[in-house]
Amino acid sequence: MDTATETHTGHTIQVAGLSLRYLAGGVGAPVVVLHHSTGNPGWIPFYERLAERAAVHVPDMPGYGQSTRPEWAREPRDLAILLLQALTRLGLPSVALVGLGFGGFVAAEMAAMSQERIRRLVLVGAPGHQPREGEVLDQMMVDFHEYVMAGFRDEEAFRAAFGPDARRTFKELWDYSREMTARLTWKPYMFSRRLAPLLREVRTPALVLHGAADAIVPLDVARQYAESLPNATLEVVSSAGHLMEYEDPAGIARRIAAFALAG
Repeated sequence: MDTATETHTGHTIQVAGLSLRYLAGGVGAPVVVLHHSTGNPGWIPFYERLAERAAVHVPDMPGYGQSTRPEWAREPRDLAILLLQALTRLGLPSVALVGLGFGGFVAAEMAAMSQERIRRLVLVGAPGHQPREGEVLDQMMVDFHEYVMAGFRDEEAFRAAFGPDARRTFKELWDYSREMTARLTWKPYMFSRRLAPLLREVRTPALVLHGAADAIVPLDVARQYAESLPNATLEVVSSAGHLMEYEDPAGIARRIAAFALAG
């Protein structure tokens, strides 16, 4: 353990010769949360609310934040392999897995590989399928500040979550994250044609959450997850954007906990 606060601790473990940083807080059944392609800015209110109900683990995915970059990684599936190995290192044989945005893409790959390790699966605004309608907003083609702002239903919600000086505060994290995301998701951008056929064999109970006002990932992608996963339920959250866990931390934590901790 190398950092601590009243509500969570910071840790580093070694996985496949890489350092993997994660935050942990709360007690109870284990819930692992995978962050967006923008990286993990720290112990955000959503994690705090979720940790009131469960033991929450939030890794910086390999190549993001304070975790070592695997120079060889070229697709989300590579991160999925490393994170499954990390669960073994952490002594977590069975977890509820929550994927936020791009983290949902990685979480779906993990479930396709090793569904027996995933007790419950929650995908929040996840890409991973090629949209039949519209397209995933390409974060490489816009200023990253614009891209993050597009994740909210309005500018006021963005400023409430990140403050008035977000461009300066998070520039290094967002720039570093964008470089890793480009390595993993370029051509095709943010989807895999190999994922859907594999998900049809995943019997893990799944909850697919998608914001009705999501301007980054089309709703059709969520529908495809619900179609591909045999035991999935799709919930469209009215008025929510792509970053719904920032817009309504307590409400989204309640929704996820009610599903992830059931049974």
